[in-house]
Amino acid sequence: MAERISDAEHAVMEVLWDEAPLTAQDVAERVDPARGWSANTVKTLLGRLLAKAAIAHEEDGRRYLYRPLVRRDDYVTGESRRLIDRLFGGRLTPLVAHLAERDELTQHDIAEIEALLKDLKA
Repeated sequence: MAERISDAEHAVMEVLWDEAPLTAQDVAERVDPARGWSANTVKTLLGRLLAKAAIAHEEDGRRYLYRPLVRRDDYVTGESRRLIDRLFGGRLTPLVAHLAERDELTQHDIAEIEALLKDLKA
């Protein structure tokens, strides 16, 4: 998937990552109701995702069933890398320092990072 997906398209992808294949109506029913999207809005977003090759569809009678072509983990990895590259010159340490300097890391977060680093060193 070369093209990035929008926040709205991401909401549709989250539904499909949770459960697929689904019809457009199924997706519309599972998207956060606070968004207030109609089935037509969801169909538009599904069309965009098809064009970006993020999802595929197959005929099921008179309807289509949609499924993701991009794994959630792969998407998260790509987006994380883009964020770190764009804002922190490709380095993770300045991101962690930025969060720590603004009291964004809880003691629980720090303990998890320490445990992760210990595992990585082993």
